[in-house]
Amino acid sequence: MKQTVTAGVMVPHPPIILPNIGRGEEKKIQDIADACQHAADAIVASQPDTILIVSPHAPSYFDYIQISDGPSGHGSMAQFRDPMDTFEIPYDRELIRETARICEETGIPAGTLGQQDGSLDHGTMVPLYFLEEALKRAPGSTKRPQFVRIGIGGPNSRMHYRVGQAFAQAAETLGKTIAIVGSGDLSHCQKEDSGYGFKPEGPAYDAMIMDIMGQADFLKLLEIPEETAEAAMVCGQKPFALMAGVLDGMKPRTENLAHSAKFGVGYGVVTYTDLQTDAGRAFLDQAEDAARQNYEAKVAREDPYVKAARAVINQFVLDGTVPQLDPVSDEAAGVFVSVHKDGQLRGCIGTTEPTTRNVTTEIMQNAVSAVSRDPRFPAVQPWELEDLDINVDVLMPAEVIDSPDQLDVKKYGVIVSKGGKRGLLLPDLEGVDTVEKQLEIAKQKAGLSPQETGCTLQRFEVVRHK
Repeated sequence: MKQTVTAGVMVPHPPIILPNIGRGEEKKIQDIADACQHAADAIVASQPDTILIVSPHAPSYFDYIQISDGPSGHGSMAQFRDPMDTFEIPYDRELIRETARICEETGIPAGTLGQQDGSLDHGTMVPLYFLEEALKRAPGSTKRPQFVRIGIGGPNSRMHYRVGQAFAQAAETLGKTIAIVGSGDLSHCQKEDSGYGFKPEGPAYDAMIMDIMGQADFLKLLEIPEETAEAAMVCGQKPFALMAGVLDGMKPRTENLAHSAKFGVGYGVVTYTDLQTDAGRAFLDQAEDAARQNYEAKVAREDPYVKAARAVINQFVLDGTVPQLDPVSDEAAGVFVSVHKDGQLRGCIGTTEPTTRNVTTEIMQNAVSAVSRDPRFPAVQPWELEDLDINVDVLMPAEVIDSPDQLDVKKYGVIVSKGGKRGLLLPDLEGVDTVEKQLEIAKQKAGLSPQETGCTLQRFEVVRHK
Protein backbone atom coordinates (compact mmCIF):
# COMPACT_ATOMS: atom_id res chain seq x y z
CA MET A 1 0.00 0.00 0.00
CA LYS A 2 1.39 3.43 -0.91
CA GLN A 3 2.31 5.91 1.80
CA THR A 4 -0.36 8.61 2.18
CA VAL A 5 2.05 11.35 3.31
CA THR A 6 5.16 11.64 1.16
CA ALA A 7 7.15 14.49 2.76
CA GLY A 8 7.03 17.56 4.97
CA VAL A 9 9.13 20.69 5.23
CA MET A 10 9.45 23.62 7.60
CA VAL A 11 10.39 26.81 5.73
CA PRO A 12 10.34 30.60 6.28
CA HIS A 13 8.67 33.14 4.03
CA PRO A 14 10.72 36.38 3.85
CA PRO A 15 9.76 38.26 0.67
CA ILE A 16 13.31 39.64 0.50
CA ILE A 17 14.54 36.16 -0.40
CA LEU A 18 13.02 36.53 -3.92
CA PRO A 19 15.58 38.12 -6.27
CA ASN A 20 13.07 40.58 -7.74
CA ILE A 21 12.42 41.91 -4.25
CA GLY A 22 15.81 41.49 -2.59
CA ARG A 23 17.71 43.05 -5.51
CA GLY A 24 20.96 41.73 -4.12
CA GLU A 25 20.01 41.73 -0.44
CA GLU A 26 18.81 38.14 -0.77
CA LYS A 27 22.42 37.05 -1.15
CA LYS A 28 22.93 37.82 2.55
CA ILE A 29 20.71 34.83 3.31
CA GLN A 30 21.85 32.63 0.44
CA ASP A 31 22.14 29.68 2.80
CA ILE A 32 18.42 30.00 3.58
CA ALA A 33 17.53 30.33 -0.12
CA ASP A 34 19.57 27.23 -0.92
CA ALA A 35 17.90 25.33 1.92
CA CYS A 36 14.43 26.43 0.77
CA GLN A 37 15.21 25.20 -2.72
CA HIS A 38 16.46 21.88 -1.33
CA ALA A 39 13.23 21.59 0.69
CA ALA A 40 11.09 22.34 -2.38
CA ASP A 41 13.04 19.76 -4.39
CA ALA A 42 12.31 17.19 -1.66
CA ILE A 43 8.58 17.93 -1.83
CA VAL A 44 8.44 17.69 -5.63
CA ALA A 45 10.63 14.56 -5.72
CA SER A 46 8.15 12.79 -3.43
CA GLN A 47 5.52 13.26 -6.20
CA PRO A 48 2.45 13.97 -4.08
CA ASP A 49 -0.98 14.34 -5.62
CA THR A 50 -1.52 17.44 -3.47
CA ILE A 51 0.74 19.87 -1.63
CA LEU A 52 -0.62 21.50 1.52
CA ILE A 53 0.76 24.91 2.48
CA VAL A 54 0.05 26.25 5.97
CA SER A 55 0.51 30.02 6.20
CA PRO A 56 0.07 32.31 9.22
CA HIS A 57 -0.77 35.14 6.80
CA ALA A 58 -3.75 33.41 5.19
CA PRO A 59 -7.13 34.56 6.53
CA SER A 60 -7.16 34.07 10.30
CA TYR A 61 -10.01 33.91 12.80
CA PHE A 62 -10.00 34.03 16.58
CA ASP A 63 -12.13 30.90 16.91
CA TYR A 64 -11.61 29.07 13.62
CA ILE A 65 -8.93 27.60 11.35
CA GLN A 66 -9.84 28.35 7.74
CA ILE A 67 -9.10 26.12 4.77
CA SER A 68 -9.13 28.11 1.54
CA ASP A 69 -11.79 26.97 -0.92
CA GLY A 70 -12.66 27.60 -4.54
CA PRO A 71 -11.24 26.41 -7.85
CA SER A 72 -7.85 28.10 -7.40
CA GLY A 73 -5.66 30.56 -5.55
CA HIS A 74 -3.96 33.47 -7.26
CA GLY A 75 -1.71 36.36 -6.34
CA SER A 76 1.44 38.34 -6.96
CA MET A 77 4.21 39.93 -4.94
CA ALA A 78 3.24 43.40 -6.23
CA GLN A 79 2.76 44.69 -2.69
CA PHE A 80 6.51 44.16 -2.29
CA ARG A 81 7.23 46.11 -5.52
CA ASP A 82 7.52 42.89 -7.51
CA PRO A 83 4.72 42.58 -10.08
CA MET A 84 6.71 39.98 -12.04
CA ASP A 85 6.35 37.06 -9.60
CA THR A 86 2.77 35.86 -9.97
CA PHE A 87 1.15 32.60 -8.94
CA GLU A 88 -1.91 30.55 -9.83
CA ILE A 89 -2.52 27.21 -8.13
CA PRO A 90 -5.40 24.74 -8.56
CA TYR A 91 -7.07 23.73 -5.30
CA ASP A 92 -7.86 20.12 -4.47
CA ARG A 93 -11.50 20.68 -3.62
CA GLU A 94 -12.18 16.99 -3.05
CA LEU A 95 -9.55 16.85 -0.30
CA ILE A 96 -10.68 20.21 1.09
CA ARG A 97 -14.29 19.11 1.43
CA GLU A 98 -13.47 15.72 2.91
CA THR A 99 -11.20 17.33 5.50
CA ALA A 100 -13.85 19.94 6.33
CA ARG A 101 -16.38 17.13 6.78
CA ILE A 102 -14.09 15.28 9.20
CA CYS A 103 -13.48 18.46 11.18
CA GLU A 104 -17.19 19.21 11.45
CA GLU A 105 -18.02 15.66 12.55
CA THR A 106 -15.28 15.56 15.19
CA GLY A 107 -15.84 19.03 16.62
CA ILE A 108 -12.63 20.57 15.29
CA PRO A 109 -13.15 24.32 14.68
CA ALA A 110 -11.84 24.23 11.12
CA GLY A 111 -13.23 24.20 7.61
CA THR A 112 -14.16 26.49 4.73
CA LEU A 113 -16.36 29.02 6.54
CA GLY A 114 -15.49 32.70 6.33
CA GLN A 115 -14.59 35.01 3.48
CA GLN A 116 -13.10 33.28 0.43
CA ASP A 117 -11.70 35.50 -2.32
CA GLY A 118 -9.01 33.28 -3.84
CA SER A 119 -6.15 35.71 -3.20
CA LEU A 120 -2.84 34.33 -1.94
CA ASP A 121 -0.64 35.78 0.80
CA HIS A 122 3.15 36.03 0.92
CA GLY A 123 3.38 33.23 3.48
CA THR A 124 2.03 30.99 0.73
CA MET A 125 3.68 32.58 -2.29
CA VAL A 126 7.28 32.59 -1.04
CA PRO A 127 7.30 28.77 -0.65
CA LEU A 128 5.44 28.57 -3.98
CA TYR A 129 8.31 30.41 -5.65
CA PHE A 130 10.70 27.62 -4.70
CA LEU A 131 8.17 24.89 -5.51
CA GLU A 132 7.67 26.35 -8.98
CA GLU A 133 11.44 26.37 -9.50
CA ALA A 134 11.60 22.73 -8.39
CA LEU A 135 8.78 21.76 -10.75
CA LYS A 136 10.58 23.42 -13.66
CA ARG A 137 13.66 21.30 -13.01
CA ALA A 138 11.77 18.07 -12.38
CA PRO A 139 11.76 15.29 -14.98
CA GLY A 140 9.09 15.59 -17.65
CA SER A 141 7.24 12.64 -16.18
CA THR A 142 6.67 14.48 -12.90
CA LYS A 143 2.98 15.27 -12.48
CA ARG A 144 1.91 18.74 -11.49
CA PRO A 145 0.20 18.61 -8.10
CA GLN A 146 -2.90 20.30 -6.82
CA PHE A 147 -2.72 22.48 -3.73
CA VAL A 148 -4.49 23.32 -0.48
CA ARG A 149 -3.86 26.51 1.50
CA ILE A 150 -4.57 26.49 5.23
CA GLY A 151 -4.54 29.41 7.65
CA ILE A 152 -4.08 29.43 11.40
CA GLY A 153 -6.42 30.66 14.11
CA GLY A 154 -6.91 31.28 17.80
CA PRO A 155 -7.15 27.60 18.82
CA ASN A 156 -4.04 26.20 20.46
CA SER A 157 -1.26 24.18 18.84
CA ARG A 158 -2.88 20.87 19.74
CA MET A 159 -6.00 21.83 17.81
CA HIS A 160 -3.88 22.75 14.78
CA TYR A 161 -2.22 19.34 15.11
CA ARG A 162 -5.71 17.80 14.96
CA VAL A 163 -6.39 19.62 11.70
CA GLY A 164 -3.20 18.11 10.30
CA GLN A 165 -4.39 14.66 11.36
CA ALA A 166 -7.73 15.33 9.65
CA PHE A 167 -5.96 16.09 6.36
CA ALA A 168 -3.97 12.87 6.58
CA GLN A 169 -7.16 10.92 7.33
CA ALA A 170 -9.00 12.56 4.45
CA ALA A 171 -6.15 11.82 2.03
CA GLU A 172 -6.10 8.17 3.10
CA THR A 173 -9.88 7.91 2.66
CA LEU A 174 -9.62 9.39 -0.84
CA GLY A 175 -6.57 7.35 -1.82
CA LYS A 176 -4.49 10.50 -2.38
CA THR A 177 -0.88 11.25 -1.53
CA ILE A 178 -0.03 14.54 0.14
CA ALA A 179 3.01 16.55 1.19
CA ILE A 180 2.98 19.38 3.70
CA VAL A 181 4.75 22.75 3.82
CA GLY A 182 4.77 24.48 7.21
CA SER A 183 5.46 28.12 6.29
CA GLY A 184 6.50 30.28 9.21
CA ASP A 185 9.19 32.60 10.47
CA LEU A 186 10.75 32.19 13.88
CA SER A 187 11.39 35.00 16.36
CA HIS A 188 11.03 38.56 15.03
CA CYS A 189 13.05 40.20 17.84
CA GLN A 190 16.63 39.14 17.17
CA LYS A 191 18.41 42.49 16.63
CA GLU A 192 18.21 45.98 18.09
CA ASP A 193 18.39 47.62 14.67
CA SER A 194 15.58 45.53 13.17
CA GLY A 195 12.00 46.69 12.90
CA TYR A 196 11.02 44.75 16.01
CA GLY A 197 14.04 45.40 18.22
CA PHE A 198 15.77 42.85 20.44
CA LYS A 199 14.36 40.65 23.18
CA PRO A 200 16.34 37.83 24.79
CA GLU A 201 13.36 35.54 24.25
CA GLY A 202 14.06 35.71 20.51
CA PRO A 203 17.39 33.88 20.23
CA ALA A 204 16.33 31.53 23.03
CA TYR A 205 13.21 30.51 21.12
CA ASP A 206 15.10 29.97 17.88
CA ALA A 207 17.69 27.75 19.53
CA MET A 208 14.93 25.72 21.18
CA ILE A 209 12.72 25.35 18.09
CA MET A 210 15.57 24.43 15.76
CA ASP A 211 16.63 21.70 18.19
CA ILE A 212 13.04 20.42 18.56
CA MET A 213 12.24 20.49 14.86
CA GLY A 214 15.67 19.17 13.92
CA GLN A 215 14.94 16.10 16.02
CA ALA A 216 11.31 15.91 14.86
CA ASP A 217 10.37 15.95 18.54
CA PHE A 218 6.79 16.99 17.92
CA LEU A 219 5.71 16.19 21.48
CA LYS A 220 7.99 18.95 22.76
CA LEU A 221 6.65 21.22 20.02
CA LEU A 222 3.11 20.75 21.35
CA GLU A 223 4.27 21.40 24.90
CA ILE A 224 5.69 24.87 24.13
CA PRO A 225 3.41 27.36 25.92
CA GLU A 226 1.62 29.81 23.67
CA GLU A 227 3.00 32.63 25.84
CA THR A 228 6.55 31.54 24.95
CA ALA A 229 5.91 31.90 21.23
CA GLU A 230 4.10 35.20 21.73
CA ALA A 231 6.91 36.64 23.86
CA ALA A 232 9.40 35.74 21.11
CA MET A 233 7.10 37.23 18.43
CA VAL A 234 6.85 34.03 16.40
CA CYS A 235 4.44 33.38 13.51
CA GLY A 236 5.51 29.81 12.71
CA GLN A 237 4.58 27.78 15.76
CA LYS A 238 1.03 26.88 14.74
CA PRO A 239 1.91 26.15 11.09
CA PHE A 240 4.61 23.79 12.36
CA ALA A 241 2.11 22.14 14.71
CA LEU A 242 -0.35 21.56 11.86
CA MET A 243 2.46 20.13 9.75
CA ALA A 244 3.40 17.83 12.62
CA GLY A 245 -0.20 16.62 12.76
CA VAL A 246 -0.03 15.58 9.11
CA LEU A 247 3.13 13.61 9.97
CA ASP A 248 1.56 12.03 13.07
CA GLY A 249 2.44 8.39 13.57
CA MET A 250 5.38 8.47 11.16
CA LYS A 251 9.14 8.50 11.67
CA PRO A 252 10.94 10.72 9.15
CA ARG A 253 14.49 11.14 8.01
CA THR A 254 15.17 14.65 9.24
CA GLU A 255 17.56 17.23 7.85
CA ASN A 256 18.17 20.43 9.77
CA LEU A 257 19.37 22.47 6.81
CA ALA A 258 19.83 26.08 7.87
CA HIS A 259 19.08 28.86 10.31
CA SER A 260 19.69 32.60 10.06
CA ALA A 261 18.72 35.78 11.89
CA LYS A 262 20.67 38.05 9.54
CA PHE A 263 17.83 40.55 9.20
CA GLY A 264 16.65 40.28 12.82
CA VAL A 265 13.99 37.65 12.08
CA GLY A 266 14.66 33.95 12.54
CA TYR A 267 14.51 31.76 9.43
CA GLY A 268 14.79 27.99 9.77
CA VAL A 269 14.58 25.15 7.25
CA VAL A 270 14.05 21.49 8.16
CA THR A 271 12.92 18.62 5.92
CA TYR A 272 11.10 15.38 6.75
CA THR A 273 11.38 12.63 4.16
CA ASP A 274 11.49 8.81 3.84
CA LEU A 275 8.51 8.53 6.18
CA GLN A 276 7.96 5.22 7.93
CA THR A 277 4.98 4.21 10.07
CA ASP A 278 5.81 4.38 13.77
CA ALA A 279 2.96 3.98 16.28
CA GLY A 280 5.20 5.37 19.02
CA ARG A 281 5.12 8.75 17.30
CA ALA A 282 1.40 9.36 17.78
CA PHE A 283 1.98 12.39 19.99
CA LEU A 284 -1.40 14.02 20.44
CA ASP A 285 -2.66 11.71 23.20
CA GLN A 286 0.56 12.27 25.13
CA ALA A 287 0.29 16.03 24.71
CA GLU A 288 -3.37 16.01 25.75
CA ASP A 289 -2.54 13.93 28.84
CA ALA A 290 0.17 16.40 29.85
CA ALA A 291 -2.18 19.33 29.30
CA ARG A 292 -4.88 17.63 31.36
CA GLN A 293 -2.44 17.04 34.23
CA ASN A 294 -1.41 20.69 34.14
CA TYR A 295 -5.05 21.73 34.16
CA GLU A 296 -5.91 19.49 37.11
CA ALA A 297 -2.91 20.76 39.06
CA LYS A 298 -3.98 24.36 38.34
CA VAL A 299 -7.55 23.69 39.47
CA ALA A 300 -6.29 22.00 42.65
CA ARG A 301 -4.42 25.19 43.60
CA GLU A 302 -7.43 27.47 43.13
CA ASP A 303 -9.26 28.82 46.15
CA PRO A 304 -13.03 28.32 46.66
CA TYR A 305 -13.94 31.65 44.99
CA VAL A 306 -12.12 30.75 41.77
CA LYS A 307 -13.37 27.16 41.91
CA ALA A 308 -16.91 28.54 41.98
CA ALA A 309 -16.26 30.79 38.99
CA ARG A 310 -14.67 27.94 37.03
CA ALA A 311 -17.55 25.56 37.79
CA VAL A 312 -20.01 28.13 36.45
CA ILE A 313 -17.91 28.92 33.38
CA ASN A 314 -17.34 25.27 32.47
CA GLN A 315 -20.99 24.27 32.73
CA PHE A 316 -22.32 27.42 31.04
CA VAL A 317 -19.94 27.15 28.07
CA LEU A 318 -20.62 23.44 27.65
CA ASP A 319 -24.41 23.38 27.88
CA GLY A 320 -25.70 26.89 28.58
CA THR A 321 -26.85 26.16 32.14
CA VAL A 322 -25.55 27.36 35.50
CA PRO A 323 -24.88 24.96 38.41
CA GLN A 324 -26.26 25.35 41.91
CA LEU A 325 -23.38 26.16 44.24
CA ASP A 326 -22.93 26.20 47.98
CA PRO A 327 -22.12 29.71 49.24
CA VAL A 328 -18.42 30.51 49.54
CA SER A 329 -19.33 33.57 51.61
CA ASP A 330 -22.47 35.16 53.00
CA GLU A 331 -21.11 38.68 52.54
CA ALA A 332 -22.46 40.92 49.83
CA ALA A 333 -19.92 42.81 47.69
CA GLY A 334 -19.07 43.89 44.20
CA VAL A 335 -17.11 41.26 42.29
CA PHE A 336 -15.02 41.22 39.12
CA VAL A 337 -14.37 37.94 37.31
CA SER A 338 -11.36 38.10 34.98
CA VAL A 339 -10.54 35.38 32.46
CA HIS A 340 -7.13 35.10 30.76
CA LYS A 341 -5.87 32.74 28.08
CA ASP A 342 -2.20 32.33 27.19
CA GLY A 343 -1.40 35.39 29.27
CA GLN A 344 -3.91 37.59 27.39
CA LEU A 345 -7.22 38.94 28.68
CA ARG A 346 -10.13 36.85 27.37
CA GLY A 347 -12.98 38.49 29.26
CA CYS A 348 -13.65 40.59 32.35
CA ILE A 349 -16.99 41.69 33.78
CA GLY A 350 -17.79 42.94 37.25
CA THR A 351 -19.93 44.99 39.56
CA THR A 352 -18.62 47.83 41.72
CA GLU A 353 -21.31 47.24 44.36
CA PRO A 354 -23.36 44.17 45.26
CA THR A 355 -26.32 43.49 42.97
CA THR A 356 -27.23 40.05 44.35
CA ARG A 357 -27.68 38.55 47.80
CA ASN A 358 -24.08 37.39 48.35
CA VAL A 359 -20.63 37.05 46.84
CA THR A 360 -21.37 33.57 45.48
CA THR A 361 -24.30 34.68 43.35
CA GLU A 362 -22.30 37.76 42.32
CA ILE A 363 -19.52 35.46 41.13
CA MET A 364 -21.99 33.27 39.25
CA GLN A 365 -23.59 36.22 37.48
CA ASN A 366 -20.32 37.87 36.49
CA ALA A 367 -18.58 34.62 35.50
CA VAL A 368 -21.30 33.98 32.91
CA SER A 369 -21.01 37.55 31.64
CA ALA A 370 -17.20 37.43 31.46
CA VAL A 371 -17.21 34.49 29.03
CA SER A 372 -20.26 35.43 26.98
CA ARG A 373 -21.06 39.15 27.20
CA ASP A 374 -17.78 41.06 27.23
CA PRO A 375 -18.19 43.11 24.03
CA ARG A 376 -14.43 43.09 23.40
CA PHE A 377 -14.29 39.34 22.79
CA PRO A 378 -16.26 36.52 21.16
CA ALA A 379 -17.86 34.05 23.53
CA VAL A 380 -15.55 31.44 25.03
CA GLN A 381 -15.72 28.07 23.22
CA PRO A 382 -15.61 24.59 24.82
CA TRP A 383 -12.14 23.82 23.45
CA GLU A 384 -10.74 26.84 25.32
CA LEU A 385 -11.85 25.88 28.81
CA GLU A 386 -8.73 24.10 30.02
CA ASP A 387 -6.53 26.96 28.79
CA LEU A 388 -8.31 29.58 30.90
CA ASP A 389 -6.86 31.23 33.99
CA ILE A 390 -9.43 32.85 36.26
CA ASN A 391 -9.23 35.56 38.90
CA VAL A 392 -11.99 36.73 41.23
CA ASP A 393 -11.65 40.19 42.78
CA VAL A 394 -13.95 41.03 45.69
CA LEU A 395 -14.23 44.81 45.97
CA MET A 396 -14.14 46.76 49.21
CA PRO A 397 -16.33 49.88 49.45
CA ALA A 398 -14.96 52.80 47.42
CA GLU A 399 -14.02 56.13 48.97
CA VAL A 400 -13.77 59.56 47.35
CA ILE A 401 -10.27 61.03 47.22
CA ASP A 402 -9.08 64.58 46.66
CA SER A 403 -5.96 63.94 44.61
CA PRO A 404 -4.19 61.32 42.48
CA ASP A 405 -1.46 61.48 45.13
CA GLN A 406 -3.72 59.29 47.25
CA LEU A 407 -3.57 56.47 44.69
CA ASP A 408 -1.22 53.47 44.56
CA VAL A 409 -1.53 51.28 41.47
CA LYS A 410 -0.53 48.15 43.37
CA LYS A 411 -2.89 48.67 46.30
CA TYR A 412 -5.87 50.64 45.00
CA GLY A 413 -8.20 50.41 42.07
CA VAL A 414 -9.71 53.63 40.78
CA ILE A 415 -13.11 54.86 39.65
CA VAL A 416 -13.20 57.99 37.48
CA SER A 417 -16.54 59.70 36.87
CA LYS A 418 -17.83 62.91 35.30
CA GLY A 419 -21.15 63.94 33.85
CA GLY A 420 -22.73 60.50 34.10
CA LYS A 421 -19.69 58.78 32.61
CA ARG A 422 -17.83 56.29 34.77
CA GLY A 423 -14.75 54.12 34.30
CA LEU A 424 -13.16 51.60 36.66
CA LEU A 425 -9.77 49.96 36.70
CA LEU A 426 -8.69 47.22 39.09
CA PRO A 427 -5.42 47.48 41.01
CA ASP A 428 -2.19 45.61 40.38
CA LEU A 429 -2.64 44.99 36.66
CA GLU A 430 0.19 43.94 34.37
CA GLY A 431 1.47 46.87 32.33
CA VAL A 432 -0.14 49.49 34.58
CA ASP A 433 2.85 50.73 36.55
CA THR A 434 2.01 54.39 37.21
CA VAL A 435 -0.92 56.36 38.56
CA GLU A 436 -0.89 58.41 35.35
CA LYS A 437 -1.36 55.26 33.27
CA GLN A 438 -4.05 53.99 35.61
CA LEU A 439 -6.03 57.21 35.32
CA GLU A 440 -5.57 57.39 31.55
CA ILE A 441 -7.05 53.91 31.07
CA ALA A 442 -9.89 54.52 33.55
CA LYS A 443 -10.82 57.75 31.72
CA GLN A 444 -10.77 55.98 28.37
CA LYS A 445 -13.07 53.29 29.78
CA ALA A 446 -15.41 56.06 30.89
CA GLY A 447 -15.40 57.53 27.40
CA LEU A 448 -13.44 60.56 28.58
CA SER A 449 -10.34 62.12 27.12
CA PRO A 450 -7.11 61.17 28.95
CA GLN A 451 -6.61 64.91 29.50
CA GLU A 452 -10.10 65.40 30.99
CA THR A 453 -10.10 67.53 34.14
CA GLY A 454 -12.62 68.03 36.91
CA CYS A 455 -13.27 64.30 37.35
CA THR A 456 -14.41 62.72 40.58
CA LEU A 457 -11.92 60.12 41.80
CA GLN A 458 -12.63 57.16 44.05
CA ARG A 459 -10.26 54.49 45.22
CA PHE A 460 -10.95 51.00 46.45
CA GLU A 461 -9.10 47.90 47.57
CA VAL A 462 -9.78 44.34 46.48
CA VAL A 463 -9.26 40.87 47.83
CA ARG A 464 -7.87 38.96 44.86
CA HIS A 465 -8.60 35.26 44.65
CA LYS A 466 -6.57 33.02 42.32
